[in-house]
Amino acid sequence: MHIARLVVLAALVSLPGAPSLGQEAYESWPVLADPFPSTGGGGIMIHDYDPVVAGGECTTHFRAIEPNGTVYRNAIVFDAVEAQGGILCTNGRWRSLDSDATGTTPFKVFIKDGVKRGSGE
Repeated sequence: MHIARLVVLAALVSLPGAPSLGQEAYESWPVLADPFPSTGGGGIMIHDYDPVVAGGECTTHFRAIEPNGTVYRNAIVFDAVEAQGGILCTNGRWRSLDSDATGTTPFKVFIKDGVKRGSGE
């Protein structure tokens, strides 16, 4: 009985167009809010985050605001990848517009039919 289940599972996975096991459903992510909490924590909120897709990239300027009111102006560039009928903005690389600070983020954005959804909110 156990072997029969494995054979059926293997057959389903090999079907063309079958979703891969563990594939994330991007349309289930929450609509991108303004503001939203930073993935870096510390109570920092991200404001004015509005990625635009052009030339194979998603880009936006945004503000990161600390709980004490300190504002950091930044820009981010993601790779734009076609996925699930939309665009997945992934592999984000940000830079400060005020200093030489740079970094990466695990945060991703999915854009489909004009709706922007964020991971990890």
